[in-house]
Amino acid sequence: MRTVIALFLAAWSLVASAQKPYYTREYSDKKLIKEARAWLKKGEWRQGFQAASPHESVNVVDFYLQYKKNPEQWTKLFQYLAKTDLAALPKGKHPIEGSDLTISVEDSQNGPLEKRNSESHYFNIDFQYCIKGTERFGIIDHVTSAPKDKYKKDVIHYNYDKSRALFYDSTPDKFFIFFPGDWHIAKINNDTDDQNIRVCVIKVRWEE
Repeated sequence: MRTVIALFLAAWSLVASAQKPYYTREYSDKKLIKEARAWLKKGEWRQGFQAASPHESVNVVDFYLQYKKNPEQWTKLFQYLAKTDLAALPKGKHPIEGSDLTISVEDSQNGPLEKRNSESHYFNIDFQYCIKGTERFGIIDHVTSAPKDKYKKDVIHYNYDKSRALFYDSTPDKFFIFFPGDWHIAKINNDTDDQNIRVCVIKVRWEE
């Protein structure tokens, strides 16, 4: 029986690895995609926040649709970032006035990939911004990944194929947004000698 199971898993692994990687929600509506890109470029969503721009990995259509569905929260988020000295903000959690949002500020360190959990969320979006230093993120392939524990407290973790993961460095000129379709890993060691980082995370409710 064990041999049969092992052969089945090996066969499944071969089939999965041959499939096209899938990292984020895909949209086929070309008009919608064009509309979302134009909206992003116009930049009214910034609300005066010019210190950073969306990283290339951010799903522009998800960003556009979620902003339209919940403009009050996103507006407050970017207004707060525009007027707040994040480098001087005490670490910890701070409410964002006029919204249901909270910004969590942490002085932390990157660590080895094998000690960092992958994760995704069902009901919340992770807005992540590295205020100081360089934080490395990983984005994992859905096809070759599988849950390794039960979903609870709006988080689930995965076993994944490292060779199929994408890795990006987050610096103070870019921010990342992880939607439910973006299975990610945070605080991975970068290629420098300095792993100290100051980061902030703002969770925004996902709107169906």
